[in-house]
Amino acid sequence: MNNTRRLGKYVLVISMSLLSLIPFYILLYLALNKPSRTLFNGLSLLPDFNFSNFSEAWETSKMGLATMNSLIITMGGSVLIILVASSAGYAIVRYSNKFHQTVFNVLLICMMIPAIIITVPLYTLMKSIGGINTHWAMILLMASNGIPFSIFLYAGFIKVLPREIEESAIIDGCTPFTAFWRVTFHFLRPVTAAVVILQGLAIWNNYGQAVFFLQNQSMRTIPLAVSMFFQQYGAQWNLMAAAAVIGLGPAVIAFLVFQKYFVKGITAGAVKG
Repeated sequence: MNNTRRLGKYVLVISMSLLSLIPFYILLYLALNKPSRTLFNGLSLLPDFNFSNFSEAWETSKMGLATMNSLIITMGGSVLIILVASSAGYAIVRYSNKFHQTVFNVLLICMMIPAIIITVPLYTLMKSIGGINTHWAMILLMASNGIPFSIFLYAGFIKVLPREIEESAIIDGCTPFTAFWRVTFHFLRPVTAAVVILQGLAIWNNYGQAVFFLQNQSMRTIPLAVSMFFQQYGAQWNLMAAAAVIGLGPAVIAFLVFQKYFVKGITAGAVKG
C-alpha cells in the first residue's frame, strides 16, 4: 500500500513537471521553426532548427542594446539592494530598539503598497530630478522597490545567527562595521542568493515602471524591446518566440547558478525569522 502511494506521488510530480514544461517547449518549437511553418505542422513534434531566427530577432529588435541596459540596471539595483538591506537588517536585529522596530514595521507596510499606485508621484519626482531616461535613476527606483522585502529576509536570517560570530571578531580588533562585512556577511550567502534571484528577476522583468521612465529607444530594457518587437512583428511567430527566448536566457542562467542557495535562504529568512 505504501509503495503504491509512493508510486502515485512520483507519477503526480512527474506529470506536473512535464505539464509545466509544455509552454517552454512550445516557445522553443516556435523559435526554431521556419517562417512558413505552422505549429505542429503534420505529425512532427520536432522544429526545423532554424537558428537564423535568433540572429534576425537580435538585430531587428536591437536586443544587444536592450540587454546592456537591462544588465546595468539589474546589476546596479541588485548590488544596492544587497548593501542597504543587509546592513539595515543587521542593525535592526543586533541593535534592536523602538526606533529600529518602528522603521522595520514601516518597511513591512511599504511591501503592501502596489507600485502602480505611486507611479504618478514617482514620475513627477523623476522628472524634477532629471531621472527620466537615465540608468542611475532607474537603479535607485528598482532598489527602492526591493529593499523592504530584502530587509525582511536578511533580518529573519540574521536572527538565527549566533552573536558570538561577530563578538569574537570584535575581540580580535574589528569594529562592529568591519566585523559585519568581514565575518557575518560571509554567512549570509544563502539569503543573499535568494535576494539576487527574487529581486534580480523582478528588476530584469520590470515593465510597468520602465515603460514610464525609459521612453528613449536607446534606453529600452529587454521587456520594452520585446514588447515593441511584438507590436511590430505580431504575425511572425518564429521571430517573436526567438526574441522571447533571448530575453529569458539571462534570467534562467542566473536562477540555475543561485538555485542551490535559494530554498535555504527563503526558508531561514522567512520562516525561522
